[in-house]
Amino acid sequence: MEYKNIVKGKFISRPNRFIAEVEINGETVRCHVKNTGRCRELLIPGTDVYMEDFAGRMGSRRLRYSLIAVMKGSRLINMDSQAPNKVIAEALKSRAIRLPEMNSLRVIKAEKTYGCSRLDFYVEDISCRQGFIEVKGVTLEEDGIAMFPDAPTERGVRHIEELCKAVSEGFCAYIVFVIQMKGIELFTPNYRTHAAFCEALKKASACGVHILCCDCFVTPGSITAGDPVKLRL
Repeated sequence: MEYKNIVKGKFISRPNRFIAEVEINGETVRCHVKNTGRCRELLIPGTDVYMEDFAGRMGSRRLRYSLIAVMKGSRLINMDSQAPNKVIAEALKSRAIRLPEMNSLRVIKAEKTYGCSRLDFYVEDISCRQGFIEVKGVTLEEDGIAMFPDAPTERGVRHIEELCKAVSEGFCAYIVFVIQMKGIELFTPNYRTHAAFCEALKKASACGVHILCCDCFVTPGSITAGDPVKLRL
């Protein structure tokens, strides 16, 4: 996926989870943060950040800029929480990502309700095999290791439980961790932050839910699916 009209700035502060103050060309402006997660290891005063400029296409927007990417050392990280679903939608359509147990897809539907949850994708292949996909964006990285979650997520646990139920009812089920950066050695669930999510993920793998991880090619103005990343549960 691509963004329009990218501008560079320096992060100053984050008054709340929706808004950041950024310096652009010597002027302090407020911008929308497209990620309500903590992101404390990313949004550090003085860090280079990239925003999408909506000048001339504001519509009902209140803020001109949206913060979409940040430099962490020499690594560029996309932190747009809406990007992973778009990345996977593009990758499924272009067959850049293949799903175990499924052939060529003939149906890809976003936001499909199953049980008590709305899952990210419903898919169906040419053999009429049906499946559900839940996508998780990953921005937390330490020493080349990507981790999820960066905050407790009971909703995430519920999604995993629904996918296990789907497998028991004959569906294929997938959790795809979209690591929103390059240069990652492996992915592992973050036990320090939410052990219950990590244990649920282990159980899901044992019951037949496929857990996939991929990194991304990231530029200040784009993000696309990259290569598979090793998983360590």
